[in-house]
Amino acid sequence: MIKNKALNESSYLSELAIHGIQEKKGNDIVRLDLRNLKSSVSDYFVICHADSGTQVKAIANSIEDEIFKATGQDPWRKEGLEHAEWILLDYVDIVVHIFKTEKREFYGVEDLWGDAEIKYYKSA
Repeated sequence: MIKNKALNESSYLSELAIHGIQEKKGNDIVRLDLRNLKSSVSDYFVICHADSGTQVKAIANSIEDEIFKATGQDPWRKEGLEHAEWILLDYVDIVVHIFKTEKREFYGVEDLWGDAEIKYYKSA
């Protein structure tokens, strides 16, 4: 578990989300830092993908568990749980996108935020 809460709150939340993704073997994890963009909708986007809807749901559940255990926070909004092709967990300061592989390739969310600083993470 991530224990360094000395990080700013949104950075801390993003690290918790990334740990939750790694716990369920999410692929190609990236964090987009949106804080310096003029029309930023949140501080960070965390993005990953998985090969099946079952794994996409498992990753979403893992992220929710990690963040709730550490902070007591639930997502402000959740979208996409029914079909599990693109689940979005909105914590206001961070937004997590969990895609099935083909949906991530199709939508190219990282490309839409090309000016953002991107940090890549290893899958566990």
